[in-house]
Amino acid sequence: MSRILITSALPYINGIKHLGNLVGSQLPADLYARYMRARGHEVMFICATDEHGTPAELAAKKAGKPVAEYCAELHGVQTKLAEGFRLSFDHYGRSSSPQNRKLTQHFAGKLYDNGYIEEVSEEQVYSNADGRFLPDRYIEGTCPNCGYDKARGDQCENCTKQLDPVDLIEPRSAISGSTDLEVRETKHLFLKQSALKDELDQWIDSQAGWPVLTTSIAKKWLHDGDGLRDRGITRDLDWGVPVKRGDADWPGMEGKVFYVWFDAPIEYIGATAEWAEATGRSESEWERWWRTDKGADDVRYVQFMGKDNVPFHTLSFPATIMGSREPWKLVDYIKSFNYLNYDGGQFSTSQGRGVFMDQALDILPADYWRWWLLSHAPENSDAEFTWENFQSSINKDLADVLGNFVSRVTKFCRSKFGEEVPAAGEMGEAETALIADLEKRIRSYERQMEAMEIRKAAQELRAIWAVGNEYLQAAAPWSVFKEDEDRAAAIIRLMLNLIRVYAVISSPFVPDAAAKMLSGMNTLDTDWPDDLATALSALPAGHAFTVPEVLFAKITDEQREAWQAQFSGQRD
Repeated sequence: MSRILITSALPYINGIKHLGNLVGSQLPADLYARYMRARGHEVMFICATDEHGTPAELAAKKAGKPVAEYCAELHGVQTKLAEGFRLSFDHYGRSSSPQNRKLTQHFAGKLYDNGYIEEVSEEQVYSNADGRFLPDRYIEGTCPNCGYDKARGDQCENCTKQLDPVDLIEPRSAISGSTDLEVRETKHLFLKQSALKDELDQWIDSQAGWPVLTTSIAKKWLHDGDGLRDRGITRDLDWGVPVKRGDADWPGMEGKVFYVWFDAPIEYIGATAEWAEATGRSESEWERWWRTDKGADDVRYVQFMGKDNVPFHTLSFPATIMGSREPWKLVDYIKSFNYLNYDGGQFSTSQGRGVFMDQALDILPADYWRWWLLSHAPENSDAEFTWENFQSSINKDLADVLGNFVSRVTKFCRSKFGEEVPAAGEMGEAETALIADLEKRIRSYERQMEAMEIRKAAQELRAIWAVGNEYLQAAAPWSVFKEDEDRAAAIIRLMLNLIRVYAVISSPFVPDAAAKMLSGMNTLDTDWPDDLATALSALPAGHAFTVPEVLFAKITDEQREAWQAQFSGQRD
């Protein structure tokens, strides 16, 4: 048994996330966590809401609520949606927690003591109307590149060009809309990432087997242009972790907070500390996951994220940990994803484009979405959601293959042998060949899951379902029954046991359907089929079962067309 620490990139608190966010981090992380638990490993699966920074303040202002109240409310909403999608976090924390505040201030103090933080005076835009400095994202204007009139001071969302606030035409405050802006001097703390460049470079080089997407992004930030730059880690905001040097005040930094991208990754540790407190455990219980001097030296740490988060997790967060010169656990593997696009365009939270998590669960159960998203995960390139593809995949994979198999086997048995596993008959060559084929495929499925090759794992799982269908069709127990009831009984006994095996191995992808299959088979046996021949006799002759309800209803053309129209415009 291994100990596996899994973290998913933290979703921003500013509203409900779309399906592109879900498949880029949380959902594949959950798949891996479920699989590793099923194989008997000790898993710690951590995530949290990312609650600081500009988006939180702006979203709270738009909602007309104090930012702390808004964040608490949205954390509750996101928690319920995570539960709705069956995301099996051990703890779903909050980056505004006392634990994260303490850890963030601790890391800042250690970095300063070790010479990796310096104070820098710089010019920033100040809004006279708002009485505050404006971070780049608080400044809006017209993009000089494409003419989009809602470009932000850091980037134009329309054409994706990187910008500085001074580049914008007719800049205005995103808070008040005021154009009464001026440039003033302010002082901030910078993390001296450049001083850790060689150490980071060597560390990344030592990570054999990381995805090309992960390493290529990291290397680009390390070596392109001027190379890795020092990064500001404080902001002139009201909401965030107050700047302190450990427990001590930081002269000259009064009224400032740490930049969200400094404190957010630290919340992986903070959320594990929250888990310990919430479950009545001691501090040593979370430290054994994170401190290599307190037990974490045997932990394998895996992170899941979209490609836009890779620079912070390959460079900034490791620089924070390395620079502390304390024995914290560094990541062992980073699984990064490209983007999922929506029906010819991009998903967009700010523009309300695409299907959002709450809307998805309103129209279909979680397993439908889990299966499609994971089987089309944007691993090696961007992927695209279309309603036609979604309908086809659900109907062919889930309804026609898995659901139909369970229905045919259980209903036939009920009609001919009653609702219990039949006793008569012996297996023959066809069954031996089936077991050998399934054994080979299940071992391949395991290799893909362990390698986090998600699409390939989904393809292998579907093939495993298909093999059972093909055998059932060729064995034709409904025809055999007329001439040889015992032979038909042996076929069905094997197939009922195969339903249990399918439930166990499919559970990481479609947990609700798997639970229904196990319930129908009247068993709590979730043992992994390490020895398939033994696993296929787990339900003995005479074992009672019930016919499950339809596992997956087909999506009709009328439903598809209605949803296509419903989600073609913007979210309210």
